[in-house]
Amino acid sequence: MDTEEIQRVGEVIRSATSGFTAQCYELDRFPHLGGLVKTKNIGAQIYGIVFNATTGGIDPGRKPLARGKDEVSEEALYKSSPQISKLLKSEFEALVVGYKEDNKVFQYLPPQPAPIHSFVYLCPTQEVIEFSRSFEFLYTLLNSAVTLPHEELIAAVLRNMSLVQEDKHAFLVSAGKHLATILSGDFNRLRTILERIRQ
Repeated sequence: MDTEEIQRVGEVIRSATSGFTAQCYELDRFPHLGGLVKTKNIGAQIYGIVFNATTGGIDPGRKPLARGKDEVSEEALYKSSPQISKLLKSEFEALVVGYKEDNKVFQYLPPQPAPIHSFVYLCPTQEVIEFSRSFEFLYTLLNSAVTLPHEELIAAVLRNMSLVQEDKHAFLVSAGKHLATILSGDFNRLRTILERIRQ
């Protein structure tokens, strides 16, 4: 079986040079906050960091209503009202942090955004390791306009990436040193991130 198919988590439904929104194929089956995902454009793979996830009604004019008062569990609720899952959708947003072209990884914005309906995949371990050999993408995260606090996002990214490293501690120390350089004038932000990546 194709491993990319196993790792496919959604499809691009909104796209911009700086990021994209993907709809999940399964309700509430999101990539982790700070996870590295990828999609494709002609001749290139585009890398994104997941920074937000939502589940809501397909029709924005109709809000979901509580229906489980007489049910014993959430599973029972979905079983007795199977139409609920058809009326809801789960989406996640990813901030573009780089791309790969001609077997070379670039940690800055790609020339073009991802096309609508591009498939989105979780990056496999080897690709996460390859991407995380450089910490240049941290500049993009620190200067992004995401609604989540930057410190929370960066800490989540580094925790996720550390899980696939051969030496998790050495990776986090290197990341901390890089952050200390770029946040030398903002000790409070640096301390917040370091506290959140301490394992």
